[in-house]
Amino acid sequence: MRKYIVKRILISILILFFVAFIIYALMRCLPTSYIESMARQKSMQPGSKSFDEWMVQLKEMYNMDGGIIPGYFAWLGQVFRGDFGDSWFYTVPVLEKFSDTVWISFIMSAISLFFEVIIAIPLGIIAAKKQYSKTDYTISVIALAGISLPTFFFASLMKLVFSIKLGWFDLMGLVGRNYEQLSAWGKFLDKAHHLVLPIVTLTVISIGGLMRYTRTNMLEVLNADYIRTARAKGLSERKVVYHHAFRNTLIPLVTIIGGSLPGLFSGAMITETLYSIPGIGYTSYQAMVGGDIPFSMFYLTFLAVLTLLGNLISDILYAVVDPRVRIS
Repeated sequence: MRKYIVKRILISILILFFVAFIIYALMRCLPTSYIESMARQKSMQPGSKSFDEWMVQLKEMYNMDGGIIPGYFAWLGQVFRGDFGDSWFYTVPVLEKFSDTVWISFIMSAISLFFEVIIAIPLGIIAAKKQYSKTDYTISVIALAGISLPTFFFASLMKLVFSIKLGWFDLMGLVGRNYEQLSAWGKFLDKAHHLVLPIVTLTVISIGGLMRYTRTNMLEVLNADYIRTARAKGLSERKVVYHHAFRNTLIPLVTIIGGSLPGLFSGAMITETLYSIPGIGYTSYQAMVGGDIPFSMFYLTFLAVLTLLGNLISDILYAVVDPRVRIS
């Protein structure tokens, strides 16, 4: 098992090296130069340096005055020292802005994942147990609706009903108007109140896929020979389903849930933008629109790390629950 994990980690590091290089190369090859826009903006300020002087300084500052390969290795050297530079858009160090926003996204995603698991998996099992019944059809319709609903449409519908029509929640934002006058407990409740609609949105659009996947895998296991043998031995249906069938259904489910754990830190860009929640997704969107190269480079590389980490966790968990993977 140890040899398997070391092998997967080394492969992931190699892939990350090339993915980061592709991200850097794409940022260097953009048709519109963010550095040029920033130099033009700074040169127009009173008493500022000329446009050409700003271009030279900014290119040198971000290692873009040479070729792509030397520039990438120079950027990589700064990364190894823990220096991702200062954000142009937010005018603070990139890591400082990241640490200020990532935990909001983590809380939203973690709560959403919790409700997704406790809702989708039981419903998927019930649908499989009652295949082709009214219950199965009802659950399947709900799952397909959740899969088909675009995030922007469902979020807009939630805001229309619960914010505009009923007035139960604020239309957008993380805090209310009187936030500074509230006590510590009141501030906590105010933020929690503003996160209800975003969390509901994330949960509803996510449960459909996991629900269908659980149902499909459960049906496959329930039709296996050893399940028919267990029933022939006179075991109760509850013990057959939850003790024998469900344990084997967990093998693919564990890998899916494990792979989604790193996504807790990546943010939900569309949902956060629609609700104006200052999480890492919304923050990175504003930075990219504003031409913030340092923050964009960090965020895209961070997403690559999360993706590779998710695949690594899935592979390791699959090897834990299925010894055949380690043998092969």
